[in-house]
Amino acid sequence: MAEALHAVGRTRGMGELIDVEGKVTEIAPFGRTLAELAHERPEIVGLTADMGRYSDILPFRDAHPNRFFNVGMAEQDLIMIAAGMSKAGKIAYCTTYSVFITRRAYDFVSIACAHSMANVKIFAGMPGLVNGYGATHQATEDINMMRGIADLTIIDPCDATELKQVVRAVADIPGTVYVRSLRGKVPVELGSDYKFEVGKAKIIREGRDVGVISTGYMSARARDAADAAAGQGLDAAVLHVSTIKPFDKETVLSFAQRFDRLIVAENHKTTGGLATLVIEALYEAGIMKPLIKIGLADSFFECGSQEYLEAKYQVDLPRFVRAIVEGR
Repeated sequence: MAEALHAVGRTRGMGELIDVEGKVTEIAPFGRTLAELAHERPEIVGLTADMGRYSDILPFRDAHPNRFFNVGMAEQDLIMIAAGMSKAGKIAYCTTYSVFITRRAYDFVSIACAHSMANVKIFAGMPGLVNGYGATHQATEDINMMRGIADLTIIDPCDATELKQVVRAVADIPGTVYVRSLRGKVPVELGSDYKFEVGKAKIIREGRDVGVISTGYMSARARDAADAAAGQGLDAAVLHVSTIKPFDKETVLSFAQRFDRLIVAENHKTTGGLATLVIEALYEAGIMKPLIKIGLADSFFECGSQEYLEAKYQVDLPRFVRAIVEGR
């Protein structure tokens, strides 16, 4: 399908698959899917902290205006109102930037939501270096922070295909869920046969030489790098870990044991996120082997385009290929 769309260079309407600079994308998959789901589930409400346009929830607002609430620039109020609505039988989908949820409303997520098993689904946009507005807007430590909250599910989708499935799935996941959401023109990377399952890691590319364990959109990049490395004689497998919590330790360990070398990749600091989870699991199982971490340093990051930032901070495609081929 991607090749066909590229060849004709056309769109198929608002929200459908489109071709942008050779990459198939989908417009606002979160908001459009939520709007569809809300027709089936009248208990769903949508909330934002003055980030409707920038979190892709506007399709839901347009379809269900009486079930949409903009609380203004008040993230703590956003979470508390959502928690209250859940007590009244609603499933509250909340949207804002991930950095504003984790730094401004952490206690409210922990106590008002997770502690109370509130049916609140937080779609936190622009995680890591996706946001070009610098350190004040870049949630590069959010997985580390949110992992510390008990009874909280954490999901980092790969692409538009998985994000749409996650939107539907979280409605039936008990309690509070934190999703590192993708917005705007979201790439379509996974096949139509891919099926998201909470708490289950999935192999998205088979290989025999190197094992890559990744999460979020870094899984698509890892697969691209594996394809590129294949031309240099290295065959890499990619395990996509979409659910950070609960962590699928069993699948990760089974995958890791197949390879002499491992790479862990994430759009997050290399401490406290996926790499830490993998290393802890390997150590506890008595598995010791070379492992390269591709992720962000313990630092604040500057402003710039995503492409510029990823190249500067060494999480781009060439870095992946070098790790696979050269082991460094």
